[in-house]
Amino acid sequence: VTASHNPISFNGLKMVKSQSQPLDDSEFKKIKKTAEKKIFPIKKNKGLLFDKCSESKIAYVNKLLTFIDVKLLPSLNIVINSGNGALGPTFDHFEKKLLKKNKNLNFIKCQHNPDPSFPNGIPNPLLKENHQINKNLVISNKADIGIAFDGDFDRCFFFDEFGVFVPGEYIVGLLAESFLLKEPGSKIIHDARVVWNIQDIVKNNNGFSIASVTGHAFIKKSMRENNAIYGGEMSAHHYFRDFSYCDSGMIPWLLIVELMGKTGKKLSELIKERKEKFPSSGEINFTISQPKKIFEKVLKYYDGQYLSYDNFDGLSLVFKNWRFNLRSSNTEPLVRLNVETKNGSEFLNQCVTELTEILVN
Repeated sequence: VTASHNPISFNGLKMVKSQSQPLDDSEFKKIKKTAEKKIFPIKKNKGLLFDKCSESKIAYVNKLLTFIDVKLLPSLNIVINSGNGALGPTFDHFEKKLLKKNKNLNFIKCQHNPDPSFPNGIPNPLLKENHQINKNLVISNKADIGIAFDGDFDRCFFFDEFGVFVPGEYIVGLLAESFLLKEPGSKIIHDARVVWNIQDIVKNNNGFSIASVTGHAFIKKSMRENNAIYGGEMSAHHYFRDFSYCDSGMIPWLLIVELMGKTGKKLSELIKERKEKFPSSGEINFTISQPKKIFEKVLKYYDGQYLSYDNFDGLSLVFKNWRFNLRSSNTEPLVRLNVETKNGSEFLNQCVTELTEILVN
C-alpha cells in the first residue's frame, strides 16, 4: 500500500503476481471486471493468518547485507533524510545490525520519524526546493555524503560532500560499475533517455549494456529475459536481480558507500570525471498539447544532420557529439527532454537552447 511521494490525501496499491512479477494490462482488466461484477468465489477451506513481521525484518536486513562486503565500508559521516516517510523504523533496525559488523559509519538522521502530515514538505528529493534543504543538512553536519529518501523509501537520492545533488543517470553508472567489479561480464539494463555515460562505463568494465523502455514493468521484463544483474533508471528507480528483480531504496546507497571504500574516492570525485566526459541536461519538461506534431517538427528541423534516430522510447536523435531524447508523458500534456553531449557543458547549453526554441515556438 503506497502513494510514493504524494501528499497524505493520495493512496495506491502496487500489485504483483508470483516471483514479484508485475501484472500486465490484461490481468488488471480481469481484476477490474471481477470487481465490477462484485461476485467473488468463496473458498470452502479458510486460510491461516500468520504474523511474520519480526521474521520479515530480520530476513530483509540480512538480505540487504548480502549485496556488500561490510568490511569495505569506510569511515564516513552520512546524513540520512527520511523525509518523515516510512523509512525511519526500518532504518533504525538495519543500523543496529550494520554497526555490529562495522562501526566506521556515523549516521546523522534527519526528519526521521514518520509523520503523515509531512511537516517538512512532501518527501520528494527530486524537487529543487528540497535540494537546498539537503545541501544545508550535509554542510551543517560536515557530512561526507547525504542520502535523501522519498516517502515509501523505494528511491534514494545522493548529495556529495559539498551538498551538490548528483543526477540519477550518473548514479546508474556508478551502480553498474559496482556490480561489474563484483561480476565481470554481467548484463546491465538502463532506460533510453540518457545512455552515453552508462554505455561507456559498462564497456570499460567488460559488461553488456541493454536499453529498455522506461518504466518498472519494462525494466523488470528485460532483466528477466537477459538475466541482467542490475537495471537502473535516471529517475532513481534501481532494480536488482538478486532482490527478485525488484527496486530498492536501501541497496543503492550501500553499494555507493562500498564503492567509495573500494576506490578511496569521495562521491564528488567519482562523479566529476563522468560529468566532464558526458555532460547531461537533466530532464526538462515542456507543456505541449500535441506531442506528435512537435516530434514531426523536430525531426524535420534536423533532417540530414543526425547520424541516426529511433522511436524506441519517444524520439531519440544521435549526432556526432550530442544526442537527445524526447518523450511524451502518459498522464500529463508534457514533453520531457533529455540532452547529452561529448563536447562539454557550454556546448550542452547551446544544444538545449536550440531545442527549447524549436519546442516553444
